[in-house]
Amino acid sequence: MSILLRSRLRSQRINERHLRDLAQKILVHAGYPDAELSLELVGNTRMKSLNHRYRHKDSSTDVLAFPLWEGPGPRTSLLGDVVISVPMAESQAATFGHSVDQEMVQLLTHGILHLVGYDHEQGDREAQRMHRKERAIIKALQPTPSIIKKRIQRSGQ
Repeated sequence: MSILLRSRLRSQRINERHLRDLAQKILVHAGYPDAELSLELVGNTRMKSLNHRYRHKDSSTDVLAFPLWEGPGPRTSLLGDVVISVPMAESQAATFGHSVDQEMVQLLTHGILHLVGYDHEQGDREAQRMHRKERAIIKALQPTPSIIKKRIQRSGQ
């Protein structure tokens, strides 16, 4: 079990231990306790670039998942990559009226479920199945861990 975490953020401090523990718990609840994954936290500019390159959409998004188990060949313990836009998570948390930490749990759960084969874009039935699994995992993870420590103020702001 290994969670490779990379943060490209300069204005936020992340509680890396809590985030790795959270990812591992989600993997357990998703039925993949021995799986590994790569997790990257980015800003909107990087996310927009990734979304354009891989999904041909010229906008930022909240979470992208890049599964490694879709192609031919033997499976490894590495499921793939989850990329989360923290600024998008902050914006969505404000819109939905909950904490950034709760939004991060939602996005990470969503991304991991994509890695293990769930895909809400495959129709209403699959979307409902994925949503039920997300809710069950998020409920099992309560209370929400502290992930985003605090925003670091840059000079001149």
